[in-house]
Amino acid sequence: MNFLSFLISPDGLGIIAVLLVSTWAARLVLKKYKPQAVLFLGGIILLVLVILINWIWGQPTEIIGNPNLPPDHVFNRAKSLGNPFLDIFAGKERIFSTRIAGLGLIIMSVMGFVKYMDSIGANKVLVRIGVKPLQFFKSPYFVLVLAFLLGQAMKMAITSAAGLGVLLMATMYPILLKLGVSKAAATAVIATTGCIDLGPAAGTNVAIVEAAGILTSDGKADVARYFIKYQLPVALPIITVVAILHFWVQRWFDKKDGYSIRFDQTVEQTNPEDEVRKPSYYALLPLLPLLLVFTFNEMVILQINKGFSAMGSSFEFPVKTMGLVAAILLSVFVAMLVEYLRSFNAKKVFESIQTVFDGMGFAFATVVTLVIAGEVFATGLLSTGAIGTLLNASTDAGAGVVPVTVFMQSLITVFSILMGSGDAAIFSFMSVGAMVAQHFDVEAISVIMPMQISSSLARSFSPITAVVVAVSAIAGLNPVEVVKRTAIPMIGGLITLTIVNIILFL
Repeated sequence: MNFLSFLISPDGLGIIAVLLVSTWAARLVLKKYKPQAVLFLGGIILLVLVILINWIWGQPTEIIGNPNLPPDHVFNRAKSLGNPFLDIFAGKERIFSTRIAGLGLIIMSVMGFVKYMDSIGANKVLVRIGVKPLQFFKSPYFVLVLAFLLGQAMKMAITSAAGLGVLLMATMYPILLKLGVSKAAATAVIATTGCIDLGPAAGTNVAIVEAAGILTSDGKADVARYFIKYQLPVALPIITVVAILHFWVQRWFDKKDGYSIRFDQTVEQTNPEDEVRKPSYYALLPLLPLLLVFTFNEMVILQINKGFSAMGSSFEFPVKTMGLVAAILLSVFVAMLVEYLRSFNAKKVFESIQTVFDGMGFAFATVVTLVIAGEVFATGLLSTGAIGTLLNASTDAGAGVVPVTVFMQSLITVFSILMGSGDAAIFSFMSVGAMVAQHFDVEAISVIMPMQISSSLARSFSPITAVVVAVSAIAGLNPVEVVKRTAIPMIGGLITLTIVNIILFL
């Protein structure tokens, strides 16, 4: 088949459709169009083009049951309305109902819990205690390294990158300035404290685990196993490299800007409200879901039972895994109980539960809709057959899983920078990553995980992402100036991610 014949074939037209629609979508997102609307419409356009291309070539035009989609794809589980164009919306309905009841509930629960911890002041206590060690060190750039490491650790409990950034600007930022750190350096480091969605409580981690099929024996997403076995071995080298690069990059930029270290700088109060300080034990409340997920976990309990057996004991704990939603609901109950025992004001405590529901609603409007919109777009992408065609072509050309995985990382990095959201990018291309892994017969996680981490690293040097915009505004700096300082550490993280993932999992 010559090149012209290929272009007018269903495979060729599918690739052209993907390139045109993806370019159009990227341009709209770059112009700050709402990404949910762009992804929804882009997916619908691709599905309509698939129907038309197949009709022109006399091929079956069914959308539900499309051969280019995996047999167990959520779209294929929808009930057909008897018309391929109407089936597009029947499939969308199926995606909505499936994701909201499953992954959507998890993401909304996480966000509701974060908002509740904010409202009762527990997150502020955690950060307040966490930043105290910084005051014992006198080297500004060493303090920056410690600040980054502390922030990344706190991200496991405070899962919102923007929320964590704002909290750190109110607590850590003044301390950094008093210790001689420049405004720009402090802001850049704080902007990157959420550069990896680390830990079992992160909403994207749950999505990754489900897409990769990392499940417990009772079919629940095993986020603890994913974190310990897969994410942590890759994340630790990345965090180390980023921390070291921050030391040298921020010092180089400060010298370039003519900054001279000045201790005990006068810092304008970023949060002047005189609030009642909560007791130190409140710092434990944001950590409760993490502790519960780690404790009531199949992998952990099996190891504990093995320890009992090795000591000659016949005692065994029941091998059960607590889901993240159950852990969050229990944590909310415990937090409300603690609040009541402190205040004995039942009405106030009962009213505070509205914060959880408000947070869940916010998560639905922002993150869950992105999940669903991204999946609709990815469904259109897969339905064209373009991904399968490109994978077959890469195999014929001798390219293995490594270059294709690196390409997927690069693609998702670009989309994350353009969208200003790592979530939007990973949810759009996650199913494509699973297809790549299946094609090359490797673990799905070995392709999807580097895509996920690439999306969050790229988010930290996008001038339009929420955390960068928020911390830059508080510091009175231009976001572009901030991302100039975050770009090199994040690119170093991306390179480290690629190397470590190839060594460990590919």
